Amino acid sequence: MTTEEKQISDKIRVLYITPECTPFAHSGGLGEVAGSLPGALNRLRPSAKDPHSRFDCRVIMPLYSRVPEKYRSEMKFLGYTQVAVTWRQQYMGLYELHHDGVTYYFIDNEYYFSRENLYGYFDDGERFAFFSKAVFAALPMLGFEPQILHANDWQSALVPVWQTAFYHLPGIKTVFTVHNIEYQGSYAYSFNDDVLGLPAEEVRLVEFNGGINLMKGGIECANIFSTVSPTYAEELKDPANAFGLDSIVRRNEGKMKGILNGINTKDYDPAHDPYTAASYSAAEPDGKKECKKDLQQYLGLPEREVPLIAMISRLVSAKGVDILQQVLDSILEARDVQFVLLGTGNPLYENWFRGLETRHPDRVRSLIMFNIPLSHQIYAGSDILLVPSRSEPCGLTQMIGCRYASVPVVRATGGLKDSITDCSLGEGNGFTFDAYGPEGLQDAILRAVDHYADHDNWKKLMIHDMREDFSWNVSAREYRGVYESLVQPEEA
Repeated sequence: MTTEEKQISDKIRVLYITPECTPFAHSGGLGEVAGSLPGALNRLRPSAKDPHSRFDCRVIMPLYSRVPEKYRSEMKFLGYTQVAVTWRQQYMGLYELHHDGVTYYFIDNEYYFSRENLYGYFDDGERFAFFSKAVFAALPMLGFEPQILHANDWQSALVPVWQTAFYHLPGIKTVFTVHNIEYQGSYAYSFNDDVLGLPAEEVRLVEFNGGINLMKGGIECANIFSTVSPTYAEELKDPANAFGLDSIVRRNEGKMKGILNGINTKDYDPAHDPYTAASYSAAEPDGKKECKKDLQQYLGLPEREVPLIAMISRLVSAKGVDILQQVLDSILEARDVQFVLLGTGNPLYENWFRGLETRHPDRVRSLIMFNIPLSHQIYAGSDILLVPSRSEPCGLTQMIGCRYASVPVVRATGGLKDSITDCSLGEGNGFTFDAYGPEGLQDAILRAVDHYADHDNWKKLMIHDMREDFSWNVSAREYRGVYESLVQPEEA
């Protein structure tokens, strides 16, 4: 055994399986998680309980056409093989890239992945069934023997299923993380014959309500299944929140873990943000005033010292847009505030926010777009950040808001409840409301606006929020416990 091979064997070896990952190709929170958690695990110091508990966490994902050329040019081709999708044989190429302390593998198949978008195609089920099976075809080509396969969301839920039904690879455990249970990979029963090819005695693993449900299979087959916040884990036991899978969750709650996601504190750092007008931190917070003036100038809003309220969100009902519609006009009429929205989504909501700007031209700006640099400017320039979600498995926006001293107003659900506590009575880092409805949201916004008027206490709240630790280091330590419960490092 070479020195390098011995160093690898002394570590807990994890292959993180994801349909998306920053900075290569992503569409939402899962991409942020996959782009941050593996690196945080690899940087962890050994635990006091086990001085050998170092990690080699690597990532495998599809090679989408949108992966930038600057990364493609650095990839190494490892080889190719054929992957069976029932009766079809599909080409699979495998590439490797070392980036920022993490080894990434990319599954290449232009038929499935050379498309404009990551998801949203009639054959998504087949595309990601191929991806999940391709993971196993890639294992002999990696030069890396994982002890844990960590799959994520329905797109890779078949990995624990394949391990249970087909491969039975010795020494390998599986973890499955539910990021959003609303999207389950549900198909007609014929999907098994057309795509999966599970034998009759194994179809039960994915069978649900007369059809095929891939997320159900992942939950049932994984050694451990996790969710992205402790509160969301509890909420999924309730029929009101589980989109039909509550009975499956309850049946498997003995192996369920709720671990709150973190944020990439390198990308989101007001002290070193290339997109903002000034730098600031908890130690030196005054630069935020310049960022606010810069944002007001950019938006064409009057440069006045009034609360600037922001919302950065997909415009869908789950994000609380419907209840915000019922209160925002009256708040703008009753209080001296400004409001900026950044987001896209349901055209009905987009048009409503355009109308809001027309009704309040000197107070509102509705930016119907997706723009990462502008989102940083808004975090830095706003005073209050709205996250009134009906449901929110974890949420990153509220954590970023704290990082940039844009004090969150949130509904106490999912990860919002786990990360934001109400400060109306002194302690806490934001303003919360419980029951989903316009009355609670309006009350929370007005409490924030009133608190802003007390400038000394508001500054203390800003500094407190900027000092909150929402880094991935916290989450990585919890995942370390999950992995250690499944496998121990090999003896030297």
